[in-house]
Amino acid sequence: MPANQGERARRRLSTEERREQLLSVGAKLFSESPYDEVWIEQVAEIAGVSRGLLYHYFPTKRDFFAAVVERQSERMLRMTAAVPGLPVREQLTAGLDAYLGYVQAHAHGFRAFHRADAAGDQAVRRVYQRALAAQEQQILAALAADPEFVPAFENAPQVRLAVRGWLAFTTAVCLEWLRDGELTREQVRELCARALLGVIG
Repeated sequence: MPANQGERARRRLSTEERREQLLSVGAKLFSESPYDEVWIEQVAEIAGVSRGLLYHYFPTKRDFFAAVVERQSERMLRMTAAVPGLPVREQLTAGLDAYLGYVQAHAHGFRAFHRADAAGDQAVRRVYQRALAAQEQQILAALAADPEFVPAFENAPQVRLAVRGWLAFTTAVCLEWLRDGELTREQVRELCARALLGVIG
């Protein structure tokens, strides 16, 4: 096989690899610009594929952005997955450290995920809201399984509201941290951990 054909073969991506490449490009663009200012043609050009191929994977721009948001949601849920039987205080430090490492390493995707709430498309916003609800339920389940925090659930609506507020707080802290970087990861972790324990306690 001639050398140039061999190079082309090595560059050929599998279906899953191509999809991941397109979602990574989308995460970067959506993190930098509002939804309405991102064009599918930009994504195709940066990825080096035809517009037709991109539409083969994602029939509409809405489908594409929703897939970007869902991809980030799945990653963040894995980062914050509870460990059965382990006290929340122990999980919180390790979980936040891993989560903040992810935020640093995937800043574009993190920003794109949280831009979804400002998107004018209601279907995309619903994807985002479902993702936040899943994070909220994951945290509530871990708290409810820890004897230290069981008494707090005598007022379950208040606990739910507190967790929802903490998620918003943590998001705002992380976005600001990505912008200015004044605090270390350890300082941000301690700030977020104290905020949750304080509001639940």
